[in-house]
Amino acid sequence: MTTVGEALITLLEAHDVDTVFGIPGVHTVELYRGLARSKIRHVTPRHEQGAGFMADGYARAGGRPGIAFVITGPGLTNTITAMGQARADSVPMLVISGVNATPTLGKGLGHLHELPDQRGMMEKVALFSHRVTDADELPGVLARAFALFSSSRPGPVHIEIPTDIMVKPAGGIAALLTNVAPPEPNPAAIAEAAKLCAAARRPLVLAGGGAKRAEAPLQRLAERLGAPVVQTANARGLLHRHPLGVPASPSLKAVRALMAEADLVIAAGTEFGPTDYDGYSDGGFVLPSNLIRVDIGADQLARRPARISIHADCGAALEALLVEIGTDQPPSGDGQSRAAATRQAAFAEMAPALQAQTRAVEMIRDALPGSIIVGDSTQPVYAANLYYDHDRPGGWFNAATGFGALGYGPPAAIGAALAVPDAPVVCLTGDGGFQFTLPELGAALDAAAPVIFVVWNNLGYREIETSMLDVGVEPVGVSPAPPDFCKLAEAYGIAAERLAGIGHLADALKRARATGLPYVIEITID
Repeated sequence: MTTVGEALITLLEAHDVDTVFGIPGVHTVELYRGLARSKIRHVTPRHEQGAGFMADGYARAGGRPGIAFVITGPGLTNTITAMGQARADSVPMLVISGVNATPTLGKGLGHLHELPDQRGMMEKVALFSHRVTDADELPGVLARAFALFSSSRPGPVHIEIPTDIMVKPAGGIAALLTNVAPPEPNPAAIAEAAKLCAAARRPLVLAGGGAKRAEAPLQRLAERLGAPVVQTANARGLLHRHPLGVPASPSLKAVRALMAEADLVIAAGTEFGPTDYDGYSDGGFVLPSNLIRVDIGADQLARRPARISIHADCGAALEALLVEIGTDQPPSGDGQSRAAATRQAAFAEMAPALQAQTRAVEMIRDALPGSIIVGDSTQPVYAANLYYDHDRPGGWFNAATGFGALGYGPPAAIGAALAVPDAPVVCLTGDGGFQFTLPELGAALDAAAPVIFVVWNNLGYREIETSMLDVGVEPVGVSPAPPDFCKLAEAYGIAAERLAGIGHLADALKRARATGLPYVIEITID
């Protein structure tokens, strides 16, 4: 007899799932009956939050949904933080949990891992939460989740299966593979946008995370119009070293000036969130008046006014716009000079310490070309989010924007390394953030994920300490004692080395990459 738990695994295989991240427990044992006989790889984190962050990193790096299996109650509540991060950054994540037997739900009888209303809780953070009550529901709810991931702005989805339902018969169930595509760009909106492009003399493009897989049409459009391209943190890697590229935060005055001078702004896949556009909370960001917005999420388009809103995948919309514009229009003559002046002014606007931290990130990029750098909330990550030009689209991402969860970097880097095994993967974390998810070193070892963990050890939460000092608050609680990270790595059987400053970082990165194994590099900062 095939059970519901076994059928779930078969259906996931039909949806091309090859990896799940999870910690088994008594409430999910029946899911593992099918998993053990499948082709799906199972990766065991040391905490369910790590399972969610690994699924997040896997999805961001590989472009496919990340899957997490967790138990009911504490397993699921441990995963909520990772789901919050995925929701903030529009990351496709499917969390499948157990829940107590159907007759006990909502009764408050004190069963193990019991919550008053688990699904009701998850509905507040997931795009949707569904409880499976019958085997016949499985194909439809999975099809709904994967259709959402492919056709609209993604995020976390939760499916829970009661323990008494997992063991029920489920023979003959087939997957529903709907292959739902994003909406096609509206021809009238494209035609009207092309007219605005033809009339523009100082056009500008704002690229967000929704455009990171649309580099080719984005570059062609920028070159056709002669438009500088400003990249938010999640769009870094687009137009690397291109004369029209502006890899700088719209929170910087120089970038805001460029936006204010533009007579047309095309915003592709960006939500205009404060972490990108008002990072200093100074209220200085002004939404452009002559604005064309392109976004796969209708809800996002509704949240900000625009002259023209195009509801579509960024790549498809930009391709359609290029066709409508044609080849006759000469580009704006000063786009490259406007971009160059903004790059220079934006970097000069940063304090010397921030410039030095950005150069440390550039050192990682140059030592390991084509790498994926996964950041935590640490000083060089904050600095590089202000100004940094990565060399791989989608190869720079971190938790310092959006939800901002500390401890994100190490497990997310493991997920990224498993999704893109040929790329060097570097986790850039601080001594404070690393301690949130430090045991995931063991998960990296188990999964043979060759992540290079670069630990920026400045003896505490230095970014928070600076924020306190800036507003006249005496720093409290910002100096947690760090362990000896090298000894801890060696306790897991992972090679490690300590550097005083970044002078020899490039050589250390190359040594680490040559091992093909997890590796820890601790950098002590005065």
